[in-house]
Amino acid sequence: MTEKRKGVYSDSTVTRWTALLIVSLTMFAGYFIADVMSPLQDKLSEIMRWGADDFGLFNGAYAWFNVFLFFLIFGGFILDKKGVRFTGIMAIAIMMIGTGLIYWAISTDTLAEKVWNIFSIKHPAQVWIASIGYAIFGVGIEIGGIVTSRIIVKWFKGKALAFAMGMQLSVARLGTTLALSAPLLIINATGKLSSPLFVSLVMLCVSLISFLLFSVMDKKLDESIKAHALENKIVADENFHIKDLKQIVKNKAWWYVTILCVLFYSAVFPFLKFSTNLLSNKFGIDPETGGMISSLLTFGCLFMTPLFGGIYDRKGRGATIMLIGAVILFCAHLLFSLPFHFTKDIATVYAISLVLLIGVSFSLVPCAMWPAVSKIIPDHQLGTAYAGIFWFQNLVALWALPTFLGVILDKFCIIGYDVTGKVPKYDYSIPMVIFMSFGILAILFAYLLKLEDRKKGYGIEQPNIVK
Repeated sequence: MTEKRKGVYSDSTVTRWTALLIVSLTMFAGYFIADVMSPLQDKLSEIMRWGADDFGLFNGAYAWFNVFLFFLIFGGFILDKKGVRFTGIMAIAIMMIGTGLIYWAISTDTLAEKVWNIFSIKHPAQVWIASIGYAIFGVGIEIGGIVTSRIIVKWFKGKALAFAMGMQLSVARLGTTLALSAPLLIINATGKLSSPLFVSLVMLCVSLISFLLFSVMDKKLDESIKAHALENKIVADENFHIKDLKQIVKNKAWWYVTILCVLFYSAVFPFLKFSTNLLSNKFGIDPETGGMISSLLTFGCLFMTPLFGGIYDRKGRGATIMLIGAVILFCAHLLFSLPFHFTKDIATVYAISLVLLIGVSFSLVPCAMWPAVSKIIPDHQLGTAYAGIFWFQNLVALWALPTFLGVILDKFCIIGYDVTGKVPKYDYSIPMVIFMSFGILAILFAYLLKLEDRKKGYGIEQPNIVK
């Protein structure tokens, strides 16, 4: 369709933002569940005898089916063929199945004391079942992510696209903030390790109801677009075909965005997974306080991501924004990796400052990166293009790196145990150097993207709002 579409359902500001709020609830629930286990590493070690390798296996499981069975790529195909309504409902249903399986694994006594050897890898049965559930959930939330991105482009292209994506990310990251700060409080209130997962299931039920309401609105949008096209004799965009994959993978700018995404999220998401334990071991900060400090990373993004998105919409400079974000990310991890030793109060302030600095970069890069994809790739290929980016992100940032870090910590980084002799203490120097290296590479590819945009004229440096 042409970018300027008068007389369609999404031209109403109230309707457009109402639709965005409704679909954002799904990502809020998804982000909460994605990190709901992150602050529980010590609890899992104490109550269920999970080691760092068990915790690493669970975190890495998120990407198993997306990466090795290509479910995420198929999700992109389905999105481009079937549309956002069908694919969105499918994604929520998959999330519910996966979360239910994790809840059962953590709450049941049936699997106690059982150890399974799968592909010559030994782990407690509870770890394996929870990991499979997390892998199923990972399929749903990642497909949900590309559905949401496609919805925002559909409803906001030519308008405040980056601001809308920033608002959606803010609502979603509110879920992450809650996940990093609330689970231990929920467990202390209920006395049950599985309680945060029960809350997760309730949230998904609400999300399903809200998305069904959005589906009614989206159907009205499609009908108004068709009526407008017939009235003005506008030729609709062509449908997606498998051969379109060749056009996507030949696009150098798409590869730069993909690599930048992988590098950036590799330096942020795995850090969040281990951050509570890292702050405890490096600075002596108790897990409850560490969880609250980690949550500040995403809490800051609630305000900064829409702000930076609004600047991009009006002033442009998307590639420059990504470059600045990559530089800030590198500096934050560099400061985290230095072998400083502080008193507890100073260490807490130092940790808060660096987490907030990572939060700034976590606002700058995504607010420009995701809208930029819609300038590089045609509308009818967007679902598959987003799916490809998410697939590489899953491969490295959400599977390989968390799993690798868990093994590295257990094999090379144990420096002692707590007073009970059960919970190991770790030196996080090696992981922090790895995160810092990703920051350096992110700077390089952000610069290459800036050069490619200048050469091809995609408009990444131009404002999103079409006047």
